[in-house]
Amino acid sequence: MALGSGAKGSDAQVPRSRILPLALQTAMQIGMPLIAASVALVRDKDILLIARNRPPSEGLWTFPGGRLEPGETPEQCATRELKEEMGLDVFALRPLRRLTYGEFELQVFATQAFEGEITPDPVEIRAWRWVAPRDVGRLRTTQGLGDIIASAFRLFDRT
Repeated sequence: MALGSGAKGSDAQVPRSRILPLALQTAMQIGMPLIAASVALVRDKDILLIARNRPPSEGLWTFPGGRLEPGETPEQCATRELKEEMGLDVFALRPLRRLTYGEFELQVFATQAFEGEITPDPVEIRAWRWVAPRDVGRLRTTQGLGDIIASAFRLFDRT
């Protein structure tokens, strides 16, 4: 089946909006891990957290990020997701941790290098805030987020 315009009939094409869900379904069916990437964005003495609007982390505070699209590296995915979800350009991503989250293999990156104005995508992002590490325990977060934040601050000598 070709990709593109979504023409009707026996030569129907798959709309681009369905490519990723089809790729994920195929990966799950053959037992491949689903790959996602996120970014711990460190600013001075705080870190950017978002509350998700969608599963699997709906309502929880976590890092911005998302699923790899076909042909992307985890770093490319992280860069794209920060632009799409938050309107930010990120640079100098450093691998921080790789972990399993549900059916996903998640590559977490960290950086201090970013530019742009935060303009969250309301479909993806319920809320966002800069949070001091000492305040993370007051939020409902994804599992282990506090430890990952501590690792990001150590990486940049910000303990």
